[in-house]
Amino acid sequence: MEKTTYISGKCIPLEMNDVDTDLIIPAQYLTSVVRKGYGENLFKRLRESSKDFVFNLQKYSGANVLVTQNNFGCGSSREHAVWALKEYGIQVIIANSFADIFAGNSLKNRLVLIKLTEDEVKKIIQKSKINDYILEINLAESKIQSSCGDSFSFNMDDFQKSCFINGFDEIEYLRSFKDKVIKIKQEQSNKNIIPKLNRSI
Repeated sequence: MEKTTYISGKCIPLEMNDVDTDLIIPAQYLTSVVRKGYGENLFKRLRESSKDFVFNLQKYSGANVLVTQNNFGCGSSREHAVWALKEYGIQVIIANSFADIFAGNSLKNRLVLIKLTEDEVKKIIQKSKINDYILEINLAESKIQSSCGDSFSFNMDDFQKSCFINGFDEIEYLRSFKDKVIKIKQEQSNKNIIPKLNRSI
């Protein structure tokens, strides 16, 4: 899989809480049997309801960093929501929080999710409304630098970070510990130590 350490891009602000997967990609557009054909229907209902919806505005054309608020990706477990975002061109989503299943689907499909504080998200959203707001994201250092001089730090667990930076999927991540496991087993064998299994229920 592709290795990802740095991502640079323009922000598109979606000032909404509890954006569910049916809003991201409405059920009636889940007609393809492959992972293609969803991007054009991303946020279809919201785009049709208002010409001023952010995904209809030319100023955000080419944006690849979506900035939103709390509980993004809630609702059903449909993986199509991530496919639609990726096919549209979104590489990173910054929010206060994400639904757990959506977060799992995002990792499997190489969509980077970053959590920032409420105040930090509000700052990015407000500045993105005024001018092009470009972010330089360094996954290795867990830092973000903006075109306006703002800087942010974020936490990403070691598993997710390793998957993105090394291009691992879940299985490859586990395989990366193979040498360590073999070394421990050899050391235990040399010491004639048999690990005790925890048989408690």
